Amino acid sequence: MRVFLHIFVVTVVFTATIFANQLRDIGKVSLKKDEQKKFLVKYDSYERPFKFRWTLYINGGLVVFRSYDRVVGQNILSLADRRNTFRVELKARGVDHYRVPFMLVQFKEFNYEKNEAEFALLLSDDKMQIEIEELQK
Repeated sequence: MRVFLHIFVVTVVFTATIFANQLRDIGKVSLKKDEQKKFLVKYDSYERPFKFRWTLYINGGLVVFRSYDRVVGQNILSLADRRNTFRVELKARGVDHYRVPFMLVQFKEFNYEKNEAEFALLLSDDKMQIEIEELQK
């Protein structure tokens, strides 16, 4: 019985590792207050704008405004707990209902001397359908 349980656990861990969502690093971004960062998300024949900025950092909370394909949102990110990331689904849920490509924007650090917030951008795209281009101001 113990051998069976051991084999089962090893199989589950191995399978989960193989099928886990792999995140690609898109890059790092440092932004000052109200400085906006813009990206162009391309897939199939579509081009969708993604932009975000932060407006307030107080008591460890960073207020971030974001817009993707005319859908706007606001997040409060914090380094003190696990609320340091927001997710943006890049395609409509269709055939790939459970494997929709998405981007994570992760609040990494706040530099008090420069008054800048630092972010990491990660992409989950199993089928390699998405191309993200950083736009200059």
